[in-house]
Amino acid sequence: MMTHRLVSHLRYAALAVPNFTEERDFFVNYWGLTEVHTEEGLSHLAAEGSSEPFILRLRADDKRVDLVGFAVNGRDDLHALADKLRAEGVQFVHEPQDLTGFSGGYGFRVFDGDGRVLEFSTGYATREARKIREREPIPAKLSHVVFNSANLEQSAQWYIDHLDFSISDSLTRPDGASMMHFMRCNPTHHSVAIAMGPHHSLHHLSFEMRGIEEWMRGAGKILRSGARMIWGPGRHNAGDNTFAYFLSPAGNTIEYTTELSVVDEETWQPHRLNIKEVSNQDQWGTAQEMSELIARESFNDIDKGLFVAPPV
Repeated sequence: MMTHRLVSHLRYAALAVPNFTEERDFFVNYWGLTEVHTEEGLSHLAAEGSSEPFILRLRADDKRVDLVGFAVNGRDDLHALADKLRAEGVQFVHEPQDLTGFSGGYGFRVFDGDGRVLEFSTGYATREARKIREREPIPAKLSHVVFNSANLEQSAQWYIDHLDFSISDSLTRPDGASMMHFMRCNPTHHSVAIAMGPHHSLHHLSFEMRGIEEWMRGAGKILRSGARMIWGPGRHNAGDNTFAYFLSPAGNTIEYTTELSVVDEETWQPHRLNIKEVSNQDQWGTAQEMSELIARESFNDIDKGLFVAPPV
């Protein structure tokens, strides 16, 4: 039997970027998000298909990951999680309290094992989601967040030990060494993944589309905007989801995806997939073969926000 997880689901990612206006305009005018709240140098962007008040927050500053937000089902679970993390020696940014930012709620923040800020919250204001129309090429929700780590196993183990995440699948080198772990906090195949990289940084943010037709139309729309597709279109083996990766104006890798698998947690067994087998990279064979050159595109800049709490 599965134990009761205290983390419910992924809520949002918050990034600081030096080209704030350009990045915001790209996500609103081309990527398909809706700006729902703005202050000077701060923008909250929602997905029309999601009841989350926002799924991406942009802040004007030097480039960094500000934080990643997760939902918790109620104050009892939130306090239980805070007590657990405190007892395990996890470093807190702040204790459970009323959240004063856009959408409010009640929550706390901690540093993960690598120094990224994670927020856990409940009781925040939601928005009315709408059904994405057929052929409408805009995201329905935030699908997952992927980090680079210079110490893959240690980084992944922190999420397993402290947040009760489970590894769904892993990518490996031909010698069997792990290259990437796909991790879940609910039956969705992954909401967080961690990839081996030269340093700690953001690997990519992934946005879920309504379906294959909307995903492909979205990819074409972004290509026509002048953004560069760095890998895709194709379909992963791990997670069985489609992929089309682009670079945002700030140099962050962002993905349109759809049909990410949902697993039966009672019976699911993780797979270890050799990345050199091309069908493990792309089941369709439509994307170029993964190479070191493509992999480097998502190494990103070293995260300057490690063990430094953002101002908001």
